[in-house]
Amino acid sequence: MESVGLARTDVLVRVVDGEGRPVPPEESGGDRRPRRCRHGGYWNKPEATAETIRDGWLHTGDIGSLDGDGYLTLRDRSKDLIISGGMNIYPREVEEALLHHPGVRAVAVVGRPDPRWGESVVAFVVPTDAAAPRHRRPRPRACLERIARFKRPKDYRFVDALPTNNYGKVLKRDLRDRLRADS
Repeated sequence: MESVGLARTDVLVRVVDGEGRPVPPEESGGDRRPRRCRHGGYWNKPEATAETIRDGWLHTGDIGSLDGDGYLTLRDRSKDLIISGGMNIYPREVEEALLHHPGVRAVAVVGRPDPRWGESVVAFVVPTDAAAPRHRRPRPRACLERIARFKRPKDYRFVDALPTNNYGKVLKRDLRDRLRADS
């Protein structure tokens, strides 16, 4: 994963653990920025404001790390983190590995409850050739050389399109809902 760069000169960024303590360089944690809101929080949503702005810091929900020179690398969103067998799996890392496969146009990775592992990795794949029969669509092997075995998807769901909002952001909540409905 590549860095998103240095913080702007008028912004402070720190990466902290679950207790709010700064973590060492290269270690992942929650990305927090100081409160510099033009308003008092979310409009008519005091609970959301209290959850997001604490101790004068804006808790973004991002998981990231700072290197020794202050460059920030964003790993993923904390709500999308998959924990399987006690190991953290960042969906973005799996998605980036799968996108190297020529048969993959788009992909989104989510966690599915698993009685043995806690969660298992599921990839929703939009293939480049939608007309290919389902049994001949790629089981992307890009993962084999790019990420550890425990991070590889246990299930591939081939879809015509990924659900997105008005800004084009994939709605992973909808994908998790699909998995629950199929159970």
